[in-house]
Amino acid sequence: MDNLDMKILSRLLNNCRESDRQIGIKLGISGGAVRARIRKMEERKVIGEFFIKVEPSVFGYGVLYFVVSGENIDEIFEQVSLVGEPFFVVPCVGGISVCSIVVKENMKQKIELASKLMKDVRVLSIFEAENTGFSSNLTKTDLEILEKLIIDPRQKIENIAKSTNLSTKTITRCIEKLQKNDGIQFTLIYDSRKIEDFIPHAILTWIEGNLKETLENLNNTFSESYLQIPFIAKNQIVLFMYSDNIFKMDELTQKVRTIKNVKSADLFIPKKILFYIKWLEKAINNFKKSSRLHLTYQTN
Repeated sequence: MDNLDMKILSRLLNNCRESDRQIGIKLGISGGAVRARIRKMEERKVIGEFFIKVEPSVFGYGVLYFVVSGENIDEIFEQVSLVGEPFFVVPCVGGISVCSIVVKENMKQKIELASKLMKDVRVLSIFEAENTGFSSNLTKTDLEILEKLIIDPRQKIENIAKSTNLSTKTITRCIEKLQKNDGIQFTLIYDSRKIEDFIPHAILTWIEGNLKETLENLNNTFSESYLQIPFIAKNQIVLFMYSDNIFKMDELTQKVRTIKNVKSADLFIPKKILFYIKWLEKAINNFKKSSRLHLTYQTN
């Protein structure tokens, strides 16, 4: 892996439907060269699969995030399943795991329930996700196309048209709508253990003050080190970054702590990322059975 590979990986993480040619134009190389590097990353299992990450709030669900002590995936999965449907589990270097669950209602009660039920793992922190200024307005046609894209997010519009009997114009319009939705991300799942010479890491920041202003300051200062666009969860901003050595990684974390409104910053080095889509399949099926024409939710 070299820096160009990391830049290609970064662009795919932020939008895996971006074509090889488009990526090549941005990075100053040919589309063929981009394709060859992507294929190599797939062969080496750096890229596990292309993936659509749908935030549960698209369907009006809440999300609870947990930081727990332990790396036993099966045990953590079993524990979080007692409270809600698993969304993702990320075991990190140092014996810490970050995971989240999808819940329908009674968020405060679910937090209390999680604290009581999750006895076999030590819960270090629980916090509720919150999408700032998020809205969605999806039709059953949008969700039919989303179901096809879940199977292969990079598949061609013509192939989707054949399998859905919808026009390419309709599909193009729907995909553009999905890509503009902040709660839907066309991305990929990668294995950080397969990345040589670079260390992907996440910095979880706790913010006191203007969230938007703080995010702009972080973007202006650290965007060159971003692997993915930052994620916002209530009064937290998660920075996904990469460094070529542990000292630079520590230096970045220390620098984040100096940014205005950043109360604290904790460093996590993920070993792997596991997403679960059972909740999404259920949510789509439930909506398809309903008489409603539009799926509409909004949070401020």
